[in-house]
Amino acid sequence: MSLFPLAFRPPVIAHRGARGKAPENTLAAFRRAHDDGATWFEVDVKLTRDGVPVLMHDDTLERTTNGTGNVADMDWVEMQTLDAGSWFGADFKDQRVPQLAEALRYALESGMHVNIEIKPCPGRTRATAMVTLIEAAKIWPTDAAPPLISSFDEEALIIAAGLHPEWPRGILLEDWRDDWDEVAQKAKVSTVNIDEKELTPVRMDRFSHTRMPVLAYTVNDVGRMKELLRWGVKAVFTDDPATLIEAL
Repeated sequence: MSLFPLAFRPPVIAHRGARGKAPENTLAAFRRAHDDGATWFEVDVKLTRDGVPVLMHDDTLERTTNGTGNVADMDWVEMQTLDAGSWFGADFKDQRVPQLAEALRYALESGMHVNIEIKPCPGRTRATAMVTLIEAAKIWPTDAAPPLISSFDEEALIIAAGLHPEWPRGILLEDWRDDWDEVAQKAKVSTVNIDEKELTPVRMDRFSHTRMPVLAYTVNDVGRMKELLRWGVKAVFTDDPATLIEAL
């Protein structure tokens, strides 16, 4: 068990950084989240063909870079040449696809907490989970509150638990599952991170006996945030941390 209890103050996690104000999964988005008052940001991690953990949500490059093809088919030396910011706005043309290490160093330098989502490309669960945990552990100090490791992939969480059982883990759920507690026990998780559209007061009651924090994604409406927090949600993921934090 981690010696550092999870704390979310304010109860807002910047989803892929402040992705409503800067290109997602870039250092610019993490800086904007910090400037907007967030103390947590979330990143998505995949592996390049040559095994470098990089920040990318999609399996393919087209949506958030000027590249084409699959992330898993591109080496790091090639990925360094991509523009990961111009698609969002001309002011961000200098943004590049970061390595996981860059995001972790920024979190440490800025005093922020980070949620690392293991998001493997097809067929790369084991490699992605192992490399992500090994590389993160090289950088993260043992005397600092560790990152929250999350994934939709139960195998990835089980691997993470084997490598660093003291680091907290969160199971991501896109749909409500009546067997969520069995899934959580199997993956030995510390949080349940669930699509906010799946939450109701009755379903929140199902979590109450476990005292396991529930984190809801992705919430950009102030009223919905306040409702979820009132029901017992511990924190919400948002694309616009400034607006939600201002309303707290």
